[in-house]
Amino acid sequence: MAVIELREISKVFVARSVKERDVEALRNVSFVVEDGEFVCLVGPSGCGKTTLLRIVAGLEHPTSGTASLNGQLITAPGPDRGMVFQEFALLPWRTVVENIELGLEIQGVDYEARRNTADYHVGLVGLHGFENKYPRELSGGMKQRAAIARSLANDPKVLLMDEPFGSLDAQTRNIMQEELLGIWSKTKKTIVFVTHSVDEAVYLADRIILLTVRPASVKEVFEVRLPRPRDRLHYEFVNIRAEVLMALGEEVRGEKHLNSTDKVDKKVIPPGRQN
Repeated sequence: MAVIELREISKVFVARSVKERDVEALRNVSFVVEDGEFVCLVGPSGCGKTTLLRIVAGLEHPTSGTASLNGQLITAPGPDRGMVFQEFALLPWRTVVENIELGLEIQGVDYEARRNTADYHVGLVGLHGFENKYPRELSGGMKQRAAIARSLANDPKVLLMDEPFGSLDAQTRNIMQEELLGIWSKTKKTIVFVTHSVDEAVYLADRIILLTVRPASVKEVFEVRLPRPRDRLHYEFVNIRAEVLMALGEEVRGEKHLNSTDKVDKKVIPPGRQN
């Protein structure tokens, strides 16, 4: 069942002065996201991925086209969508548990109920023992765990993630990817995840939606039917990554076909199938 449906979404940012030009960010973007699906948005830098995510969040409005959630037109932010940003966006004067329960507090949930919910999500993201720490006392990975827990505590239908691991070191990023998949398998949330990393997209996603250069439209959709947990060195993983990289490279360079010197490695032939 489709949870998110985008139909012919276009977005133009109107110039603020005569010295500037209008910026067309999106053009006729259409796709659906199924219930419980993990979808990654990939595309050239600055193509409009974040703008598209913000439209689904209700933080931006399309110039034309429609975005709907469970058949209802998206016109504003709502508790049915949780947003996780790259910058963590934790309140520095609140502890981990206080940050996690913030949304529930705003909704008027009583102290005991929201603290129980926050405590559960502290455990879900592996922050037991750090619940009373302040953001300044946490590592980058811990801060992002807290930010994810804060979004999940409101029990959203959809989790929207804008390059949440982009500022982390490679080792921590891989760990966070594994932990996010564990959370996803437990919560069954629908996730739309923006990333610049093709490797990350192949590791996480059920489907990868590749966008064109700005103004972004859907260039290609890749199904990732690999069992989890995924082995980044497995030939099928490498083949899918190569296909996405090839299509992305063509788009970035504005070419139909890459020159032989620009091509990524050819598909890996699985063991026992060489000619």
